[in-house]
Amino acid sequence: MARSRLTPERENELYAAVLDLLGEVGYEALTMDAVAARTRSSKATLYRQWGSKPELVVRALRNNKPVHLAEIDTGSLRGDVQAVLTRTDDCQMEKNSALLRGLSHAVHDNPDLFQALRELLIEPEMTGLGALLQRAVDRGEVRPDNPALPYVPHMMIGAFAARELVEDRPVDQAFLVDYVEAVVFPALGV
Repeated sequence: MARSRLTPERENELYAAVLDLLGEVGYEALTMDAVAARTRSSKATLYRQWGSKPELVVRALRNNKPVHLAEIDTGSLRGDVQAVLTRTDDCQMEKNSALLRGLSHAVHDNPDLFQALRELLIEPEMTGLGALLQRAVDRGEVRPDNPALPYVPHMMIGAFAARELVEDRPVDQAFLVDYVEAVVFPALGV
């Protein structure tokens, strides 16, 4: 789809409005009409640029990510992970967690949303994490046959999901740094 008609500033403004609405009303109640009204744009423009509500929502989430894992290479796994964790402040982390919790419920009834999340957000993140871990293997920091390697995504997603369930507290940098030091690095032998 041609996205060249919007300036990057306008696109960022639209994405911010989508995320605000998503936080206010949730995925099910979010409509293209509401996005058009909030952003003073036409519904036709939104559909021309993004094609569907799921794609618009997921691209807004992707645009909101402060760091793309594949771009980080500090020379060590520990440095890479610390760089990832320190690029998002606690307030944004809490907001992102709330949005993703809401979407995790919506995907059950919306296969198009699930497909867009997989293609545009989850798969690129898994590819980036895989590259980050492969560099650690290539540098000799992690054994290539380490049985924990395939489970790093599960460990990280589990940390996000479990913190609120177990402790009724939002995920923050301090928790994730402690978690990675106590769980992920030892599992990887780092």
